Amino acid sequence: MRVLGIDPGLSRCGFGLVARQGAALCAEAHGVIRTPIELALPERLARLAIELDALLDDHRPDAVAVERVFFQNNARTAMSVGQASGLALAAAARRGLRVEQYTPNEVKQAVTGWGAAPKDQVQAMVTALLGLAETPRPADAADALALALCHCTMAPLRDRVAHAARDAGPSAAVPTGRGAGRPSPKLAAAIAAAQARDTLVAVPGTRSSTGRSAR
Repeated sequence: MRVLGIDPGLSRCGFGLVARQGAALCAEAHGVIRTPIELALPERLARLAIELDALLDDHRPDAVAVERVFFQNNARTAMSVGQASGLALAAAARRGLRVEQYTPNEVKQAVTGWGAAPKDQVQAMVTALLGLAETPRPADAADALALALCHCTMAPLRDRVAHAARDAGPSAAVPTGRGAGRPSPKLAAAIAAAQARDTLVAVPGTRSSTGRSAR
């Protein structure tokens, strides 16, 4: 499985490609797409769309993981991030790729085991898990690799839980009433078994490449 993580942004859109073969993980590429701030918004979006298309066509990932747009104090920043995110989601969907969105807390939990981990801890774990010689720069690239790692962890688990729910049949339905929000014991056991089988293994000596600029 090859996963392209995208940390959406209009000025800097981070990307990171992670390949997983069994338990082995490696970074195949990472960097940022930049758009000039002096250009009008429509032209910046057009340039970003072209670069995202080229990125997907060049690397041909199996799946794309995009950061879910979350509430931000700066409405203007939130809007530009949302616009960049929409371009990434649409570009992946046009190619029939599996697309998943993850919140920052989900990414932190998957990569560090702590949903409130600081950014430097996330970057350190990305560097360690991928066996990189140095922390990916800029931070947008590291965040994109973290998204790809998150998907490598979460996607197999989600698939196994979905399969377990189907195999368990109607008796595994989520209860209603006082038990609402909790899976049935049968489904909970299936989820626990899926979690126990899913692990991340660091692989030393992997490679990465940086840098992609808007044409």
